Amino acid sequence: MSSIDLNCDMGESFGAYKMGLDEEIIKYVSSANVACGFHAGDPMWMRHTVRMAEENDVAVGAHPSFPDLNGFGRRDLGASPEETRNDLVYQIGALQAFTSSKRLQHVKPHGAMYNRAVGDEPLARSICEAVLEVDPNMVLVALAGSRWVAIAKEMGLRVAREIFADRALNSDGTLVSRSQPGSVLHDVDEVVDRSLRMVTEGKATTLDGGEIEVQAESLCVHGDTPGAVEMAKALRQALESANVRVVPLGTLV
Repeated sequence: MSSIDLNCDMGESFGAYKMGLDEEIIKYVSSANVACGFHAGDPMWMRHTVRMAEENDVAVGAHPSFPDLNGFGRRDLGASPEETRNDLVYQIGALQAFTSSKRLQHVKPHGAMYNRAVGDEPLARSICEAVLEVDPNMVLVALAGSRWVAIAKEMGLRVAREIFADRALNSDGTLVSRSQPGSVLHDVDEVVDRSLRMVTEGKATTLDGGEIEVQAESLCVHGDTPGAVEMAKALRQALESANVRVVPLGTLV
């Protein structure tokens, strides 16, 4: 029987403003990527989300970002590698303090930081350095097939390769920019079918209709995608029906 982690970005509410349906999606995922206050989230929501994850036996990881609340972390602010490393250490340490064990399973950068690290080696290295500095036992979540994965492994990190249930792919395996039509998938049946194929066959269809090979330990579903709860539930059921165990990524790498 094969295994996969099902992760979701969570804790992205801020103050009185609620985003996502975390309380429902938490029932179907195995790992939670919790916002750390730089693109979304705040100390109140960080504590709430960590507690909710722990109560549901969902592993907790940090979801750090460039400091971009107004842009939800999706704008490349041109931060230097040193700035990025320090911003990550700050965010990871803050979230870690809210956990009962004072440890996190993983770190998954958010938005522009994640996308830039795929093709920016100095930035990728600074992210890895931050993870190693805080806790070398943590797992870095990075885009499957990217040079970033190889860099992290060369630096001695545990790495989980990630694929996305609800995001379209370019022919080189990178995510289609959210500014492009068709970048986010909303049809539940399509999401389930393509996810099962990626997990069980190691193949993915790209936006231009081509086919690429993918190998991953973690599958992401976004909590702010319309229909996210239905999508997460359907994914979990389909994976288990296909004899794929859904387990926290820390048990896979």
